[in-house]
Amino acid sequence: MFGVQGRTIASITLRATVGRKRALLFAIPPLILIVVTLLIKVSHPSDPSWPAQILGIFGFSVVLPLTALIIGTSVLGAEVDDGSIVQLLATPVPRSVVIASKYVVATVLTMIFAAIPELVAGLIATGGVTKLAVGLFVGALAGSVMYNAVFVMLSVLTTRAIAFGLLYVLIWESLLGNLVSGAKLLSIGQYSLGVANTIAHDATALNAGLSAGTAITMGVIVTAAALVVATRGLASFSLKGDAI
Repeated sequence: MFGVQGRTIASITLRATVGRKRALLFAIPPLILIVVTLLIKVSHPSDPSWPAQILGIFGFSVVLPLTALIIGTSVLGAEVDDGSIVQLLATPVPRSVVIASKYVVATVLTMIFAAIPELVAGLIATGGVTKLAVGLFVGALAGSVMYNAVFVMLSVLTTRAIAFGLLYVLIWESLLGNLVSGAKLLSIGQYSLGVANTIAHDATALNAGLSAGTAITMGVIVTAAALVVATRGLASFSLKGDAI
């Protein structure tokens, strides 16, 4: 897809990311989601809408973005922090290939560690392959694509990507994105829920505040814009390791 250079960078990035101790953190958020789902399932709750509320609101506002944050800032952030990125930038590899390769790795890993567990939790909660379970899975796949574009961009722009990312997830996505109607237009979690609702058809329980068209359009714009900013930021990266 990106030629030999892109595949090489992707392969090295994958081994380095999964091999780091930070990789142990990848499974924690989705594991919590599955355990919570199991506990609620065996308690036989009276509210039939609980799967959409737990997997939609908690899954898409906390678990998915946190997993994407850990992974998205790992594929490039560590190299920026320790200065080894300078060695890569000294090669003739186009900056766009570097960003694209690392972004693809981050997105695929997030799909594995967040979208698939979301599907598993959905199957457990609903008792089978239902529209809700499939919708949540598709929405989580879309969220993996969008969140990682933003978090890879953050890792290029600042050495405090995790700190800024946590503020974004906890304040904007978890709080404002679910409670303030105007903020939903700029919430990746809401874009993901909008995609999920195209299959699940349960906007009320999922708290999906955007239509499918709006969610997809905004998601494409945010993803593309973040990747462009990340590429330009990496292109302006100085030998001192500072991004403009």
